[in-house]
Order: sequence, then C-alpha cells, then structure tokens
Amino acid sequence: MIPSPILIIGQNGKVGRRVDERLLTRGFATRGVSRSTNPPFDWKRPETWRSAMAGTCAAYVAYQPDLAVQQSEADISAFVEVARETGLEHIVLLSGRGEAGAQRAEEILMSSGLPWNIVRSSWFFQNFSESFMLDGILTGNLLLPAGDTLEPFVDADDIADVTVAVLTEPKLRNRVFEVSGPRAMTFAQCMAELSDALGHQVKYTRIPVDDYIEGLEQQGVPEETQWLLRELFTVVLDGRNSNTVSGVEEALGRPATDFKRYIEMTIDAEVWSVDRVKEMA
Repeated sequence: MIPSPILIIGQNGKVGRRVDERLLTRGFATRGVSRSTNPPFDWKRPETWRSAMAGTCAAYVAYQPDLAVQQSEADISAFVEVARETGLEHIVLLSGRGEAGAQRAEEILMSSGLPWNIVRSSWFFQNFSESFMLDGILTGNLLLPAGDTLEPFVDADDIADVTVAVLTEPKLRNRVFEVSGPRAMTFAQCMAELSDALGHQVKYTRIPVDDYIEGLEQQGVPEETQWLLRELFTVVLDGRNSNTVSGVEEALGRPATDFKRYIEMTIDAEVWSVDRVKEMA
C-alpha cells in the first residue's frame, strides 16, 4: 500500500473524478486538487504547484484547458521541474491522440528522468452525456462542425481504469498506453445508435465551423476554448486517429467498452431522460 497520497490534478474532470473514486475504493490515499481546493492547484498560477505536490508520492496530471494549447509545453516543463524538486516519484499524464502540443508534452515527461506513464486517449464517450454535446442531444439535434471522419470514441471509465492500473502496478511504468474504443464511428453513426436505443430520433447536423464558433462566442464561451474547439474539429479530427488501438486491453487484460454498452449504462442512469428533455424546453 502506498503510504503517501496520490495527487489528482483535475479532480473534477471526467477522468480525474473517476480515478479518485477508484483509488479511494481500493484503499489508497489521494489528494484531489483544483483552483478551489485547499491547497489549490492552478495551471495559471505556478506558485500554487509546490504546496499542492508536497508530501505526495505520485500524480495523475490532466492539463487545462488542453495540451493542444501553446502554453502547455512551458507549463509541463516547469511542472516536471517542481515535481523533481519535491520528490514526486511517478507522473501519469493524460494526453490526446494526434495533437502536436500533446506530443511535445509527452516528450518532456518521458525525458524527465522521473518514472512516467502516458495515457493517450481518443475522444470520450462522455462528451455526449457530461459535456458540451449533452444539450444538443437533449433537444434532439446535435450540431457540430464534423463530417464523416471516423473516431474510435473511448469510455472515460476505461481511461480511469487504465490510469489506476499504471498508478498502482510498478510493472506497467514507463510505457505509453494509447486507448480507444473497439469501433471507429462518425458522429452521425453515434446519433443513429443512440436514437435506436432511446426510441426517438436524435439528429446529427453538420454546420460550418465558423458558424459553430460564432455560436460559442454568442454564448460567452472564452476565446481560449473557442480556439481549442476549432483546433480539435478542423485539425485533430481529420482522420489521423481513426484507427482503433489496444491500450485498454494491454493495461487491463480485457476489451475496451463498446459504444452500445455505454449507451445502455447512460440510459439506465437517466442522463437522457424525458424529464431532462422537459428541463431544456
């Protein structure tokens, strides 16, 4: 058993929350940090990092807003230096497939001299149920600037399971685990399967990226997030990540969760329930 706590940077994120829950269930001490915790951790305030790391033995690291942004390279480099100075023994970085900024961050960690792991992920299933796509699904028409590119969406629960495995099993250290779901699908195919399961139609409508970004601006979405979503839809989602990969099975010895199973579990949780739809009306 690890006596010192494991640091969870991004404890409120889709993966961080799940990692924290799993570690606590298994009896590991954790220290979940964010801008609002005590001690706080804020990527934009490097002076908060050292106290957040002090006394911890390992860290799960999710960078905000995303490793694709230019500032991430300098921040990850500085973070690694503080981690070395505070005696952190192992860093697990959540990364993204096909992102140049993510690749630079990965290289910094892998050459740091510290024990490391990279969990390099496809787009999450949970973007359909816990994030910016949920409202469109509840209103019956998901509007996005994505065409027929295939993406092997992955379950955040699988990512969390892989992360916990590499945090707690020394034999898995110093390896990249690239994770995806078992099938590559378009957004339209995802909505067709969801419609069949729900028993009513959820349309997928492709819109021009400029119209999409303009809508985000009207909603008051920060410019940094607007830039990130434009980058993801116009650069990263170009087919470069359409192949499925085997990181889930490599780490866990079981297949990755299929999209149909995710739909079943999310329907059981009533995330897309009629009552939620009424709330949107």
